Amino acid sequence: MPDFRLPDLGEGLTEGEIVTWLVSVGDQVSIDQPVVEVETAKAVVEVPCPYEGVVSARFGEPGEKLAVGSVLLTVGEPERSGSGNVLIGYGTSETPRRRRRPRGSNAQNTGVLPPAHPSSPLGTPERATIPAARTAAAPAVISPLVRQLARDNGLALDRIAGTGPGGVIRRADVERELAARATPDPAPTGGRRIPLRGLRGAVAEKLATSRREIPEATVWVDVDATDFLAARAALPTVSLLALLARFTVLGLKKFPELNSRVEGDEIVVLDQVHLGFAAQTDRGLVVPVVRDAQSLTTAELASAIAAHTASAREGKLTPAAMTGGTFTVNNYGVFGVDGSAAIINHPEAAILGIGRIIDRPWAVDGQLAVRKVAQLTLAFDHRVCDGGTAGGFLRFVADCVESPITALADL
Repeated sequence: MPDFRLPDLGEGLTEGEIVTWLVSVGDQVSIDQPVVEVETAKAVVEVPCPYEGVVSARFGEPGEKLAVGSVLLTVGEPERSGSGNVLIGYGTSETPRRRRRPRGSNAQNTGVLPPAHPSSPLGTPERATIPAARTAAAPAVISPLVRQLARDNGLALDRIAGTGPGGVIRRADVERELAARATPDPAPTGGRRIPLRGLRGAVAEKLATSRREIPEATVWVDVDATDFLAARAALPTVSLLALLARFTVLGLKKFPELNSRVEGDEIVVLDQVHLGFAAQTDRGLVVPVVRDAQSLTTAELASAIAAHTASAREGKLTPAAMTGGTFTVNNYGVFGVDGSAAIINHPEAAILGIGRIIDRPWAVDGQLAVRKVAQLTLAFDHRVCDGGTAGGFLRFVADCVESPITALADL
């Protein structure tokens, strides 16, 4: 019976968190059938199984993190054949893999893992030889998640009475012990805790790295966006963000220093513009990337942004679609704000944003008029250029916003 292990999900990802099982023990699965949803630091992906047969065991519960290579499930009576859709870095071997058999028939039939060594990674059974006396004394735990819960709260598992089959310690047993040890806290309590993991954790890490490593500066300018809105109205398939993206690409052709990154003691100016754009979803802020934006027309760029936005909101973006950006644009005006000192999307060198467009008094040909006005903001890495370059780029984009016909000749 072959084991199906968590495959390499690409883009340097080393672990994934189980979101939802799509099959149960006893279900019949076919080759390339999705069996589990896994959340990585980039996206939620459905993982297909390269075997067919009956699921005889599952390993891991929703909310549990597994390292790449950990066993996800065991399939009995398989028809050994290849898979056409196995994820990056994972292939169906011609030689059956040997599986470490869990202790006892219950573990094999229900997916209960044997106890892991305290120094083992979460969800990875200890593979070193363990003395028999130590093995016999180790308490049985239903999952590594329960073991971690006890460890994080300073509970000794050998002092907890398990209520599972054969005395296996369940999550409820650990929670019962925690409740029994709880004491009144004189300090104010309440609120809720949100784990920094998955997408939220990846965003937090990237933003913190940006603040630590990038000496950023910010420039901004108010623009008359009246003709900008008129151009948008005349092009129903092109969003305001797509128009701004088009102007950004043109600006980067004139000021390529901003399409760069710092590597060690060198500035690497990049030839391709892989344009990221901020998109708000139910899972939080994500930054899809339109590759080779410099080679696209305005209509093609608008279509790519619309497709990526739809995929992001449906949770169907692949990790590869959210990595490799060289510059980011952001329409924070949709949140009703005028400006923002945005954090650069590390390791990029700059981020451009536009605020809300509202009626304001504006001088036109020496006369005061009410115009549609917005603010453009550019945060940039001061190591890659000085204020003159950053200001020149921002002024170029501002001129395009005020006279958009100059940027739309390719339509």
